[in-house]
Amino acid sequence: MNITNANRRVVVTGLGAVTPMGLSAAETWAGLAAGRSGIGPITRFDATTCTAKIAGEVDGFEATAPLAAPLKPFGDDKPAMERVFTPKDAKKFGRFTHLGAAAAVEAYADSGLDAHRASLNSDRMGVNLGVGLGGLPEIEATHETWQKGGFRKISPFFIIQIAPNLLAGQVSLLLNMRGPNLAVASACATSGHSLGESAAAIARGDAEVMIAGGAESTVTPLAVGAFAQMRALSTRNDEPSAASRPYDANRDGFVLSEGAVVFVLEELEHAKARGARIYAELSGYGASADAFHLSSLSPGGEGSQRSMRAALASAGIGPEAIDFVAAHATSTPGGDGEEAAAIASVFADQLDTLHASAVKSMTGHLLGAAGAMGAFSAVKAIETGTISPSINIETIDPAVAATGLNVTPNTAVQKTVRGALANSFGFGGTNASLVFQAL
Repeated sequence: MNITNANRRVVVTGLGAVTPMGLSAAETWAGLAAGRSGIGPITRFDATTCTAKIAGEVDGFEATAPLAAPLKPFGDDKPAMERVFTPKDAKKFGRFTHLGAAAAVEAYADSGLDAHRASLNSDRMGVNLGVGLGGLPEIEATHETWQKGGFRKISPFFIIQIAPNLLAGQVSLLLNMRGPNLAVASACATSGHSLGESAAAIARGDAEVMIAGGAESTVTPLAVGAFAQMRALSTRNDEPSAASRPYDANRDGFVLSEGAVVFVLEELEHAKARGARIYAELSGYGASADAFHLSSLSPGGEGSQRSMRAALASAGIGPEAIDFVAAHATSTPGGDGEEAAAIASVFADQLDTLHASAVKSMTGHLLGAAGAMGAFSAVKAIETGTISPSINIETIDPAVAATGLNVTPNTAVQKTVRGALANSFGFGGTNASLVFQAL
């Protein structure tokens, strides 16, 4: 998908994150740069009889916690926002909305937009926040309530708790954003598509600002049990921090996680006019379908290659402009090798200098927020000159090693990153690739 428009370039001006690594973008990045794992034993339910007993949970999160500083998206003549949710309102929404709204408000505060709202057009500010599975914890809990107490015990807020677009809707209400209001659902590529489609909306003139990213909270008996029955999850239960190990020869599946990662995307001249701090430019977006299998990458990552090549073409650059690839790599036996082969094919002439890494080795798999999580590591690499590592690599998979791809094993690398590409792929054979560049 082409998002290049000489007159309407798109930049990142705000970041927010609530993840197993920490309750803010700063805490999340500190954990990633240090190569720390956010995986631990499941505490949300009794997983004793499940083959997978570990997950990436967000610990210590309070949806009703006061904001560091009040925000005034409706202007000085209206009450300031003191917290994302009041205790009363928090009950109306599912956990994915709690996490996603908190990350969105952090990104908005980080962008500095609030100080300029009196001079900005709210009709030109939109939201595109996705979720892969939605309100599964609330579905499970309400079903149990109905079984025990009948129809009269079902909460009148149940639909609001589970509907996938309610995160985007609530953020638009909180932040007074009256432009495009959308919710993407494309499995584990969800937030990659959300970012790419939001950039496209800005480039074609539909908005000046978009809040974009994704959230997920499905550490539940049904989700963990179902993925375990698919034999997709790691069963390295005695070593939670070592369980997610993309590219390692002894990887045995991914680790399910929850969290939210949100960006503020803004038209370049709009950002410059208000003196915004700019993290990077989102210059390219590619989307493709494998049309091969519902849950496995096509041989050699053929669909992934097309997605990456489309993103580079959209940015108007060649592979040589990319120094870092934030890989989708989940720690599954099959997918990591196919993606590594795809990256090595696209960047065949840059393998001596290119770095790739797998953020899921530390965060686990955030499903609907995974694409934005990878994009976050790409943007921070450009900003800080630090490439986060792929941890837990003891013996690299010979097939991955044969590609010649440097997967940044175990230790972060300091390096000037001019351009970075972030991949996210999902069930159904859906692919998203994003290109970020330093200005």
